Amino acid sequence: MGMKDQFQEKSEQWQNQAKQKADQAREQMQGRGRRRDEDMDPSQPSQHEREREREREQEDRFDQDYDA
Repeated sequence: MGMKDQFQEKSEQWQNQAKQKADQAREQMQGRGRRRDEDMDPSQPSQHEREREREREQEDRFDQDYDA
């Protein structure tokens, strides 16, 4: 295989990798949009609120374990 063939093959590999990364990024952005819509539901706590609640529960469990 000549240098030109190797260069062309490597170039095609890079193009394919770039396309895959772009597709993945696009899918992630679409997923984020859906999550934002779900978080907008006022009857459900936001993800940030759920995370804070989990942290509080972990701290409470730690305090209970430490007191015991």
